[in-house]
Amino acid sequence: MASDEAVALKNKGNEAFKNHDWPAAIEGYTKAIELDGTQPSFYTNRAQANIKLEAYGYAIADATHAIEIDSSFVKAYYRRAVANTAILRHHDAIVDWKVVVRKNPSDKTAKAQYEACQKLVKRDAFLKAIEVADAPSAAEGLDLDSMVVEDGYDGVRLKDEMTQEFIDDMIERFKNGKKLHKKYVFQIILAVKQLVYDEPTMVETHVKSGHKLTVCGDTHGQYFDLLEIFRLNGFPSSTHGYLFNGDFVDRGSWSTEVCLLLYAYKWLQPTNFFLNRGNHETDDMNRMYGFEGECKAKYTDRIFKLWSESFSALPLATLISDKFLTLHGGLFSDDSISLNDIRKLNRHSQRQPGQEGLMMEMLWTDPQTTPGRGPSKRGVGLQFGPDVTKRFCEKNGLEAVIRSHEVRMEGYEVEHDGRCITVFSAPKYCDSTENKGAYINIEEDLKLQFHKFDAVPHPDIKPMAYANNGMMSMMGM
Repeated sequence: MASDEAVALKNKGNEAFKNHDWPAAIEGYTKAIELDGTQPSFYTNRAQANIKLEAYGYAIADATHAIEIDSSFVKAYYRRAVANTAILRHHDAIVDWKVVVRKNPSDKTAKAQYEACQKLVKRDAFLKAIEVADAPSAAEGLDLDSMVVEDGYDGVRLKDEMTQEFIDDMIERFKNGKKLHKKYVFQIILAVKQLVYDEPTMVETHVKSGHKLTVCGDTHGQYFDLLEIFRLNGFPSSTHGYLFNGDFVDRGSWSTEVCLLLYAYKWLQPTNFFLNRGNHETDDMNRMYGFEGECKAKYTDRIFKLWSESFSALPLATLISDKFLTLHGGLFSDDSISLNDIRKLNRHSQRQPGQEGLMMEMLWTDPQTTPGRGPSKRGVGLQFGPDVTKRFCEKNGLEAVIRSHEVRMEGYEVEHDGRCITVFSAPKYCDSTENKGAYINIEEDLKLQFHKFDAVPHPDIKPMAYANNGMMSMMGM
């Protein structure tokens, strides 16, 4: 039996969990564990809160610990299976789903998830088998000139160049649940794919006198919250640039709308509007978290394939005024890496980030409070401490590293003695986390101006509406 004090702390964690304050929930469960580390439920509760924070590596460790305490504790296998599924380790997940189904044969949900996982394992094997190193582009044989936009199409027409008029009309169309004509979708993706392909792996830009650059973090298909950023902070213009630091898509159910709007602005303002790649601008994440399904539901499979090619062409970092390195994930497993190594990285020879190497680390790593480096709480990549950030900044003459990739309850967080800044721009993330969104304005004085904002209402379409069904129910969507 757990002590009354430990149970009270667990209940405090449960209360925070109910209020969708995952960090406070973790704090409550951690204190309960510190008082009494023999209760498997304390660990599985913390695992569930870690899953909500996408700290899947921590969730796996907690679930494993619970199993070591009590090998018949079914919930622990369930949590571990969910966490492994989330980081696409389907082979590991299936082992635990099998245990859950064997121990709870009447649990229909677990049975459905076990079957969904079996399908994912088969699909992964199939995709690996048909993988071609230099597959032809989805643009091959695409004849846009002969693609007719019917007379009945009620939107502004797009010719050879992007216009502000087209963008203004697009914004309203998407608000009203309408789509673009697929000819225009092809045009926009093809134009931007070429633009970003020609940019260096690390884009270098300077904030000029009288200009402003706004850095935004993950937007994750939250279209109405993206419009709120522009409403509050001003729409992109020739003197007001924007940098979107990856993870435009997946999870939120307006990923095509978010991505088309960002791409349209990139085409309109190619030297003043910047897009970094995130870990969700990758095929395996898009298959699992909804973007592929959304493209097929709203447009076509070919459009998804073309988008995938454009994601592979995106730069991996942007250096702002030689002072702020902005990249989606974080720093590296090796102190010898410099800005020159990023400049030299040929991202075109490696379309997907894989499980190791420079590209994977740029898209996946996270900061930690303790010095040195540690295993990733996500189960992918690694974590880097304040000393790592300090050495990197000093060596490369930087003031700070700006990154995204993680929910922050206040929308942003300044860590590592001011040298590591996280900005996250998807408020009320997935409709299930009570976080604010944030963005950073940088003017010619190069002082970072932080702005927080709240989520705005959106039409009643749930997050992950286009994701793998088994995944949705598993994640409690």
